[in-house]
Amino acid sequence: MKSQSSTLLAEVRTFRQNHPDVRYVDLIALDIPGHFYGKRYPVDMLEKVAAGSPLKLPQNAVLLGAQGGLFKIGDYCFHDGDPDANRRLVPGTLKPVSWEAQPLGQMLITSDGTEAPIEFEPREVLAQVLERLQRKGIHPVVAFELEFYLFDKKLSDGLPQFARDPLSDDADDQPNLHIERLSRFAPVLDDMVETAKAQGIDITVITAELGPGQFEINFGHLEDGLRAADWAALFCRSTRGVALKHGYRASFMAKPYLQHPGSGMHVHVSLYDAAGNNLLAAHQQQPLRHAVAGCLELLPHCMPIFSPNHNAFRRLGGTVNAATRACWGFEDRDACVRIPESDPRNLRIEHRLASADANPYLVLAAILVGLEHGLEAAKEPIAPLNDDRNSGADFPLEMLEAVRAMQHQPTLREGLGAEFVDVYCENKRQDHLAFQQEIHAREYRWYL
Repeated sequence: MKSQSSTLLAEVRTFRQNHPDVRYVDLIALDIPGHFYGKRYPVDMLEKVAAGSPLKLPQNAVLLGAQGGLFKIGDYCFHDGDPDANRRLVPGTLKPVSWEAQPLGQMLITSDGTEAPIEFEPREVLAQVLERLQRKGIHPVVAFELEFYLFDKKLSDGLPQFARDPLSDDADDQPNLHIERLSRFAPVLDDMVETAKAQGIDITVITAELGPGQFEINFGHLEDGLRAADWAALFCRSTRGVALKHGYRASFMAKPYLQHPGSGMHVHVSLYDAAGNNLLAAHQQQPLRHAVAGCLELLPHCMPIFSPNHNAFRRLGGTVNAATRACWGFEDRDACVRIPESDPRNLRIEHRLASADANPYLVLAAILVGLEHGLEAAKEPIAPLNDDRNSGADFPLEMLEAVRAMQHQPTLREGLGAEFVDVYCENKRQDHLAFQQEIHAREYRWYL
């Protein structure tokens, strides 16, 4: 602990020397729906925290709904006195914020690694899964890919408008994969990349995607699964901020346009032993098949994680590269679990089902539990799509059904933690019911 405190204190002091104009630092963490919450700390107080002073925030901040409200979940929120819980600073995440009007810093905080971690905190859930895999001699290497849309900064009657082409000032309303779109939107995209790099995020490939104003960003592969999820979370925050600065609105919403492709979160995962051997490639890739089988078996029970809201379920089916059944395939983007072509050293799965607005900590945790289950059960998967285009298993396509499928699944309760599963399912159920408590104009048109 003393060593960590000295490291953190050095990090804070170095930051203050390099950024003397920064007076405040946002201490932030991701809640269950995938939104950042936290506090804005004077930077001199941050030094005290780095030196060992307590850092406490309400435990129930993790339980906030999509709109920030609290739901009654067991004894939490309304019968527990709203207690504080300890958090700690995440080393290496203190970075400048360049998209705000005033100089500012930000730093991740978490309950994992404290004396009493919050069992349902997303980062803690992933930390526990990674720790268990490490004890079994399994070391994941992870890379995220995120799709997002750019819109005009102003909404029209609450609806998104196509981003304006900065060269012609026309709406970028044509779906395409043209490289010229990267050039036309270069100022905002370049700023997004440079800002992400300033946060310590390794950006690799940028793609103009099929939807109008849609792009994809790939991140580098990491041996630290927690840091890989940190990158995905922090990228979403900085990208929204940079877009506003340039007169756009960036959104990771899963399905903003019914007629155009949705935005996904693709996760590449390899598994290695302590000697650096790819576990999936051993024995003529038999472990790869077992891992795929485990992922597919648990996938129908993980849908509240992969599709965390009503809109995310709209993304599934009817458009390009979005599966409606649990399936897999080699070099097949219609599959939930794709096996990209690679040499044995880099053999991996690409999990393609999650929406871009899913919680990256929980998505990765669910994928890893599926891989772990598959390796231990050692079952053969169903036929790949390459052999049978109708291969696949059904999964829930609406939230309440998905919550029922998740809540009592024994492997998930053991792998992710029973307390987390109960809390998460109730949070999603309550969020969905709250969303339904409004009559939309279409209902009046149809039924009045």
